[in-house]
Amino acid sequence: MEENFRMIAKCFFGFEEILEKELRTLGAQEVEKGVRMVSFKGDKGFMYKANLSLRTALKILKPIYSFRANNEQALYKGISGLNWSKYLNANQTFVIDTTVHSTYFNHSEFVSQKCKDAIVDQFRERTGQRPSIDKQYPDLRINVHIDKDQVSVSLDTSGSSLHQRGYRTATNIAPINEVLAAGILLLSGWDGQSHFLDPMCGSGTFLAEAAMIACNIPANINRKEFAFEKWKDWDNDLFDTIIDSLMKKTREFHYTIKGFDKAPSAVSKAKDNIRNANLEDYITISEGNFFESEKETEGKLHIVFNPPYDERLDIHMERFYSNIGDTLKKNYPGTNAWFITANLEALKFVGLKPSRKIKLFNGSLEARLVKYEMYEGSKRTKFQVNE
Repeated sequence: MEENFRMIAKCFFGFEEILEKELRTLGAQEVEKGVRMVSFKGDKGFMYKANLSLRTALKILKPIYSFRANNEQALYKGISGLNWSKYLNANQTFVIDTTVHSTYFNHSEFVSQKCKDAIVDQFRERTGQRPSIDKQYPDLRINVHIDKDQVSVSLDTSGSSLHQRGYRTATNIAPINEVLAAGILLLSGWDGQSHFLDPMCGSGTFLAEAAMIACNIPANINRKEFAFEKWKDWDNDLFDTIIDSLMKKTREFHYTIKGFDKAPSAVSKAKDNIRNANLEDYITISEGNFFESEKETEGKLHIVFNPPYDERLDIHMERFYSNIGDTLKKNYPGTNAWFITANLEALKFVGLKPSRKIKLFNGSLEARLVKYEMYEGSKRTKFQVNE
């Protein structure tokens, strides 16, 4: 039987709790939440499953070695102390990603270079050959993390960031990252038990992620490859078994997922992406202006969207955000509406009081995810009925 080993799932700030919950639901062992990461234990099959399934993880690392070093000689010696032929052949390629929080080492590039020298020298001494660096498509991606004098060496099981799901070929000016979109949906409480609308859908990322959550489709089922597929212990049969088992757990969806955008180019891109994700059966996309729209469905409606903020479009901020508030209030009763914005000033013009405000980052921009609850009839009536 495969033995369990520790892994680290990296995530965005503010997503630690939902990533922890995802891992527990998936069956991870010894789950521990950190800052922008959650550590856990599982076997090789679980490593495959985590990469395929996790919606809010950016990368999954497999720590293999740690040591102390406070100068370049100690770093070189420490890296040389590992038998790299376990993970790499002399005719293969590798790359090293480094993060450094240390007074002993100032530059991540320098650390990467020193580690590369140690690995290459080990191969040259033992075999007369050496593996080479390939930054684009390496056979092995190594992660070196230095905190003070503690050096942790991990293998990157994912490869390119897990937000690259594989379905999005067309994007707009400032698309929302797939992992960020999935995290926002999970934070908003989206569970597929109502109708869903994104009234400013752009390239359709919220729509695709909402459908995959609703139907319990693995987040990275459309992804072309993972780093572990090039490892020496790659097990294709086990991987196929994991995929089969995950696909058996998908579920029916009995509501509607709709998106519209007033830009024809955005609608066209969104439709392409939804087609790539094989989700056309669940999602309807059309051209439309949110400010001229109204609620089309009976019962509860869950709205999530990403309105423009100064960085993207030349719009009159005050009027635009005031229109958002007016449209929600007048035309969308019985709705929970969530949106993310990095324009914290503009929120003042919505004219509604948010019932929740969550601090997140969209890239390097500090943002807020806000929730507005639109009641059927007036709020006063609601409270009288409940009394």
